[in-house]
Amino acid sequence: MPEAKASPRKKTIYGEHFPSQAHKLCLLGATDKDLATFFGVCKRTLTNWKKQHPDFNLAVQKGQKAADMEVAASLYQATLDRVISIKQAIKCKEVYYDQNGKRVEKERVEIVEVEKHIPADFRSQQFWLKNRNPQQWSDKHDDDDVENDKSITLNLGSGLNPHETTD
Repeated sequence: MPEAKASPRKKTIYGEHFPSQAHKLCLLGATDKDLATFFGVCKRTLTNWKKQHPDFNLAVQKGQKAADMEVAASLYQATLDRVISIKQAIKCKEVYYDQNGKRVEKERVEIVEVEKHIPADFRSQQFWLKNRNPQQWSDKHDDDDVENDKSITLNLGSGLNPHETTD
């Protein structure tokens, strides 16, 4: 039986413009898998490019870090109550009477700034706290970390002992 030969892969040659493209793609949230697909290479080749071309690696890191920081800032803002100013179109109606006593209505649109209250998003707060301080905010508590002290001591002050009987 003849041996099957592996089909030769088309070798993609690294280009000097790749760092700029990678940076832009990472700003859009591209992962290493996405970058490999975009450049038409496997993940191993992409990893080799990062090792062999420090400018490419730096562009990827900077793009990913910048995108992460934007998302983190947006998530943080979602955890807070805030007031924002928005522009809103309103219709104004002017009613008057002309010289003949006929009622005349005139409408115009004005753009005004309106303050709008944006309430904090509970899910964003929950996500933030659980990831920021999982020991305090996690739904799951590990009983092995906490010593189980079975005895409870209460200081009831200097009053009478309820278990003693008085004669």
